[in-house]
Amino acid sequence: MTSVVIVGSGFTGFECARRLVRILRKQDAQAEVTLVSPVDYMLYTPLLPDVAGGVVDGRFVTIPLANALRGVRLVRGRATDVDFDGKTLTYTDPEDRARELRWDRLVLAPGSVTRLFDIPGLATHARGLKSTAEALYLRDHVLEQLELAHVDDDPDRIRARRTIVIVGASYSGTELAVQLRALADSAARQLGFDPAEVRFLLLDMAEQVMPEVGEKLGAAALEVLRQRGIDVRLGMTLNAVEDDHVILSDDTRVDTHTVAWVTGVTGAPLIESLGLDTERGRLKVNADLQVPGHPDVFAAGDAAAVPDLTKPGKITPPTAQHATRQGKVLARNVAASLGYGTRKQYKHRDMGLVVDLGPRYAVANPLNVQLSGRPAKFVTRAYHLLAIPRLVNRWAVSLAYLTDAVFDRSVVSMGLSTTADANFAASEGIPLPKAN
Repeated sequence: MTSVVIVGSGFTGFECARRLVRILRKQDAQAEVTLVSPVDYMLYTPLLPDVAGGVVDGRFVTIPLANALRGVRLVRGRATDVDFDGKTLTYTDPEDRARELRWDRLVLAPGSVTRLFDIPGLATHARGLKSTAEALYLRDHVLEQLELAHVDDDPDRIRARRTIVIVGASYSGTELAVQLRALADSAARQLGFDPAEVRFLLLDMAEQVMPEVGEKLGAAALEVLRQRGIDVRLGMTLNAVEDDHVILSDDTRVDTHTVAWVTGVTGAPLIESLGLDTERGRLKVNADLQVPGHPDVFAAGDAAAVPDLTKPGKITPPTAQHATRQGKVLARNVAASLGYGTRKQYKHRDMGLVVDLGPRYAVANPLNVQLSGRPAKFVTRAYHLLAIPRLVNRWAVSLAYLTDAVFDRSVVSMGLSTTADANFAASEGIPLPKAN
């Protein structure tokens, strides 16, 4: 029986597995599709800021693979090596045991990890937003700091606990800032202090907030951020991070206990270990998503440098929209390599972006129609509800949106995610050291 192994359960791997098994079933093909992933779900990452802000429960943004990928063999593990000559994949299971899988076709879609820089203290004291653990940790940590500040007797420490630094003013970082702002406002009302005492600092080296949405909508987003009391500093980043303060790139010291690093992504660590050509940390592929020199190996998503045929010389950006559509093309082309159907090149038609800016506001440019305010809010939430690939999750998220519109956000730090759970290595699927 022919074996197709897919690495990664993100947007690309998930969509590829779902489509491919349907194609092969229709053709009555003698093939087995296996998906290897460190987790047993597909994570709908665009709603992680909503999880961090206490709008959406972390369960609602996870799509269980066993429920959604019927007919696909699921293997829990983190891929660590590929033998292209012997056609085997080595992976480490949750109990740290090395295992192997044989493949006839290999699909590499391990996704991306947070891009870190050589900034002292960054990996130790900052947190990202690539996993539910990181989102839950940020929510709990922010609330805990606000609660501690409420009973603290040291003015300097109170100000530090009520200062939140977010690095990265792209759409993920911007959405995180406004959602945490709304959460902090709810906490202030319920604990009985002035919300203005909670200081938010949003940094980015870029010249514009969210350059992805264009200059006009970016300017509208910047105005909303500043109206909500978020101090936006462009052309600025961090020089150092300590447990109770950061040093900005202009040498200014800011006392804080909360630093979120949301500056971009790079290909998963597996990619660099393969010995294949890469571009900006992503695996080079042809326009049909085949890896050059390896006719039985395909790659796409955040881990692949997929040529953008609509912009010659460019590669597609690591967005959920690209990843999902590449997954569909992957399924078709892998099936074609097995003799079922014909291949096609990946050519993207940009449907626009949606950015949630907290209560009652968003910006969006669907089909190049620029929207802001309540109309954009409706489009943004409708898009997410349609894009989530499971009815139960859509239902749960829609109820969460309705609840948020009617009631104040819950101020409760449940401790669901520890500091170790939310470190950058853990978000890459690297298991934590076992206790002695």
